[in-house]
Amino acid sequence: MNFGAHISIAGGIEKAPERAHKIGGECFQFFSRSPRGGKIKELTPEIISKFKNGCQKYNLKNCYIHTPYYINLASANNKIYYGSIVAIKEELTRADLLGAKAVVTHLGSAKELSKKEAGKKSVEGLKRVFLNSSSGKELCFKAQLLLEITAGAGNIMGDSFEEIAYFIKEVEKGISKNKLGVCFDTAHAFESGYDLRTKKAVQKTFNDFDKIIGLERLKLIHANDSKTDLNSHIDRHENLGYGKIGIECFKTIINDQCLNHLDLILETPASKERDDLGVLKKIRES
Repeated sequence: MNFGAHISIAGGIEKAPERAHKIGGECFQFFSRSPRGGKIKELTPEIISKFKNGCQKYNLKNCYIHTPYYINLASANNKIYYGSIVAIKEELTRADLLGAKAVVTHLGSAKELSKKEAGKKSVEGLKRVFLNSSSGKELCFKAQLLLEITAGAGNIMGDSFEEIAYFIKEVEKGISKNKLGVCFDTAHAFESGYDLRTKKAVQKTFNDFDKIIGLERLKLIHANDSKTDLNSHIDRHENLGYGKIGIECFKTIINDQCLNHLDLILETPASKERDDLGVLKKIRES
């Protein structure tokens, strides 16, 4: 099991590997563009080479791209909807160029549509990600697309195992299997109602995940404590052991033989006093 964090690309994507190394990361996650929109920066051969050489130099096992914040496959606004499809395609293409293992995405929010309508539209959008818009032929990406479980605030899509399972099942009726995986965010899952406060609770939650989605679909874990309560549906990350989840969750995950092949990515608040990577490594060593 490798540990890392979400890393800034300020000044250039090629700077991310060194930054990941400096904080003690063994893997990392990053945005390949501004998460809030704007012009996308071209990945030149020089940038790609510097990025890959940095990953190799610092022995970083894997890296992951997170899609921008504005992604919304449940939008009734066609500009946003089709723009989201294009953006996810671009991120998968950029992931392949950079050698990233996967692209993590949220699905969006059903603000203008019913949850049922938004679900169908999201499924169609995910299918379109993997199809050539001109020929209709299926696209082949090396990187996998991971659906991230959400905290479920408002009409946010993807806040339950059942909903994630529905998206995977329906999308794979139209494309090849195994193009979709899942990113399990501990804070989001907890805030969405899945208890993770004790060893028994963690084991039950992942057993339920296996029954409903299948553990073979789980490809990445975001390791975050939560500032808000169980089933709060309010997305607020906290440093490990300082939130409502507590440290037992992360001890159980790290020591679970069924999960130890996965990478853990931190998205916790930056703090000089709270070394979350150090906490994870200490657990692993004990």
